[in-house]
Amino acid sequence: MGLVVLVTAACADLPKDAPETLNRSGPAAAPVPVSKQQPQAQAAAEALAHTPPPVPAAAAPAQTSTPAPAAEVPPPPPIDVWQRIRAGFRLANLDGVLVQRQEQWYAGNPDYVARMLERGSHFLYHVVEEIEKRRMPMEIALLPMIESAYNPQAYSRAHASGMWQFIPSTGKNYGLRQNFWYDGRRDVLAATGAALDYLQKLHDQFGDWTLALAAYNWGEGAVSRAIARNQARGLPADYESLAMPLETRTYVPKLQAVKNIVANPGQYGITLADVPNRPYFAAVSTRRHIDVQLAATLAEMSLEDFRFLNPAHNKPVIKADGTESIVLPVAKVAVFEKNLDTHDSPLVSWQAYTMKRSDQPEKVAAKHGMTLAALKAVNNIPGNKKIVAGQTLLVPLRGNADPHLPDLPAPKVTPTRNQPRRAKCYQVSNSGAKKQVACAHSPAKKKTATAAAKPQARAAGG
Repeated sequence: MGLVVLVTAACADLPKDAPETLNRSGPAAAPVPVSKQQPQAQAAAEALAHTPPPVPAAAAPAQTSTPAPAAEVPPPPPIDVWQRIRAGFRLANLDGVLVQRQEQWYAGNPDYVARMLERGSHFLYHVVEEIEKRRMPMEIALLPMIESAYNPQAYSRAHASGMWQFIPSTGKNYGLRQNFWYDGRRDVLAATGAALDYLQKLHDQFGDWTLALAAYNWGEGAVSRAIARNQARGLPADYESLAMPLETRTYVPKLQAVKNIVANPGQYGITLADVPNRPYFAAVSTRRHIDVQLAATLAEMSLEDFRFLNPAHNKPVIKADGTESIVLPVAKVAVFEKNLDTHDSPLVSWQAYTMKRSDQPEKVAAKHGMTLAALKAVNNIPGNKKIVAGQTLLVPLRGNADPHLPDLPAPKVTPTRNQPRRAKCYQVSNSGAKKQVACAHSPAKKKTATAAAKPQARAAGG
């Protein structure tokens, strides 16, 4: 079958009671035998008989055993993940107008918060487990609420993707594969590990979690330059003293607002989605290619729900490079394996086709029994965008032939047409007072007439 379910389990050994110590009394004294005595000795014996017997030494009190201490009963496990999150809060609390504004926004948009918490309920247990393993502050488990509203399918204008919003370059730096078939930035398992690696690296670099969070949003190079600029002027170099874009300046206050809501949701009129303290999903590994639709059918899930848990597989086919993981609800693993074992038809119905210069998109679609609109829809091509020579498309596979699924690089990121504006930096106090100041930029370089300022990207390396 080629499938392996990755299962984790934890157990706790209760401490055993200490064995009791037995008290043993000494043996009783043996009686002294009486013998016949001579007359000369009898008088002496009689004299001795009138001598009062020696007072025996006081007997030592009997030793009593100290009762073994009662075994400590371990506390019951948390009922839900929210308890674990609250117990793991470690960052110093912020206060002020910036935090209050974010609290007011969330409290005023309960529908948005409900959707965010419902999405997060699928992934929070896994994220909390990984954070606890690394002994990191549990506030980090709330960071995807700031980055993507816990949406693993999120994509930003800066080309940041996934629940943790990695841009392509930073994703590659932290081991997230990106190719035609798969984008590791959207893989919940892989991206969570990479994000925590990156955040730990930033904390080690700056020695402060607020600066690490600012660097995650703004870029570590930008934060380093802002620190150097303040130090050169003899100014404090903490998070609140640095000049930074308004988005970054409000980044930690926004996280603080979510922390406050999780700590006391009733105060804000918010109800937290139920998140049981147990895994929601399991990863199933496969060494065989399989259609996304078929995988969803075998798991008895809707295509929408399957894609939500597996957004990294961004084509209609899951190409198994060695071992790929499919994420399924725990309750669906057994039914998926059973249905796969009894499935006697091909697992793949698509293959890759690269457009030639002589090809016409309409004829290519018709050749494979599709309309041009259907061909574009399958390949996520907007209706007004042209299909060009050299472009690789997925087309239906005919018969029982082996599918052509070559290794292909990720599509090139198309730069935005609008020339980016240089970021504006602000000095913002907790009272809400805002003052625009000059940003700390990279050392001056030789400029050309066509040189354009490069925007800082989210989760960028600098």
